Amino acid sequence: MGRLLAIDYGLKRVGLAVSDSLQIIANGLTTVKTDTLLDFLKEYTSQEKVVGFVVGYPTNLDDTPTDLTQAVEKLIQQLHKLFPDIPIHQVDERFTSKMAMQSLIQSGVKKKARRNKALLDEVSATLILQDFMYNRD
Repeated sequence: MGRLLAIDYGLKRVGLAVSDSLQIIANGLTTVKTDTLLDFLKEYTSQEKVVGFVVGYPTNLDDTPTDLTQAVEKLIQQLHKLFPDIPIHQVDERFTSKMAMQSLIQSGVKKKARRNKALLDEVSATLILQDFMYNRD
């Protein structure tokens, strides 16, 4: 089947998560610096069969764009250009950071480790991917 790769885009860091090849389970993959994201994706897709990107799409509660929306739209354009054969799905990412923090707390992750923004971004990407897999047709 192939893997889905989720992207929780940020101006400094990008959280990444990936599904298993049957697209049943979402797992955190890593966090990369934003300026290295495209190189990372090129390398990863050369080694793994990625059949879809799932990009967290930021909007405010009233559905207006956030400060990050334009950057995510630019990323989506770059993904289309670099990976024309891989579909791109957008998922509403409102509240994913809060849900990620709650997930870390419930998992018993110590307070010091929860301050690690990279871990939070990776968990957010995992939640975005889980949401997509759960709600797709």
